[in-house]
Amino acid sequence: MAKSCKGLAMELVKCLSESDCVKVDKRSYRECAGEKVPSISSECVGLRETYFNCKRGQVDMRARIRGNKGMASSDEPEAVERKYKKEDKKEDEHEEKEGFIEKVKDFIHDIGEKIEEAIGFGKPTADVAGVHLPCINLHRAEIVIDVLIKNPNPIPIPLVDIDYLIESDGRKLVSGLIPDAGTVHAHGSETVKIPVTLIYDDIKNTYHDIKPGSIIPYRIRVALIVDVPIFGRLTLPLEKTGEIPIPYKPDVDIEKIRFEKFSFEETTANLHLKLENKNDFDLGLNALDYEIWLSDVSIGTAELTKSTKIEKNGITKMEIPISFRPKDFGSALWDMIRGRGIGYTMKGNIDVDTPFGNMKLPISKEGGTTRLKKGKNGEDDDDDDDED
Repeated sequence: MAKSCKGLAMELVKCLSESDCVKVDKRSYRECAGEKVPSISSECVGLRETYFNCKRGQVDMRARIRGNKGMASSDEPEAVERKYKKEDKKEDEHEEKEGFIEKVKDFIHDIGEKIEEAIGFGKPTADVAGVHLPCINLHRAEIVIDVLIKNPNPIPIPLVDIDYLIESDGRKLVSGLIPDAGTVHAHGSETVKIPVTLIYDDIKNTYHDIKPGSIIPYRIRVALIVDVPIFGRLTLPLEKTGEIPIPYKPDVDIEKIRFEKFSFEETTANLHLKLENKNDFDLGLNALDYEIWLSDVSIGTAELTKSTKIEKNGITKMEIPISFRPKDFGSALWDMIRGRGIGYTMKGNIDVDTPFGNMKLPISKEGGTTRLKKGKNGEDDDDDDDED
């Protein structure tokens, strides 16, 4: 009998899971179990009644647990037995008549618990498995939250909603709701990815004490709403803490340009570059791409692959080889030859590694002034007159 009731319970739950009451109206199994056609199919109604009768047959054990009633010493055993049989019959008929409707009502109300006893449903579990930053730049941070959900039940369970909030020191940074987030397979697990985007301008405009270059703490709060037979709709609360940067672009200056080989047709030189990191975290420089203009004349573009570390709030100096044609500069050439300051513009990007992942940050300097220096064997090797 137990096996047959369990099979009926499984069929009933599967039938309810396909009903409009569960799939369309998003109501719990407990609520839908007491509905009628057309909220649930006639098949579900039939299964419900059959399952009730099956369970009723299992639990109707009054004759076994009541035991023999006591009798007086003057009573005849056979007479007493006939007497109590008649009384039992009347009592049973009365209970059958008066209590059947109440039992049906109780069954409809407690169908979840009764199916639970037959099948053994359990509550799903969830955990934040990881937080990733696939893209981060000066304007925004793209965050992906991995949530691992485990379903111990013999049927799939739907994810009704995912409600999320990211805050810093109790202040909301971003929040949202993802409806109809999918289904977790029976006796399985699913990793649900929650994509979130932080717009830095929105944060800085709202909270003026959050400055570029800083690192702020965050707390992620996620509420998973699932619909589980027996239990109905459950909310699984999750939390995760960490830190996230508000990046700031590095400052760049050409301190000087030192000649290696000079001619009017082609000159080779080294740019003495200064990079200042204004962030509260280190930058591991992987590559630099740039374009440079001297006196509004482009001397070309290039990409330099060089690994170096720029300490947080620190300065790193490096040399970049260049070549250009001085005769293209016109009258500005004489200022270069005489050692006077020459205007420059530099634009580009640096590719860096950070504790929060890889970033590509822009560098730019317009309206700067630098001077040309002679090579190693020249006399003009004094840096006192350098200008930033």
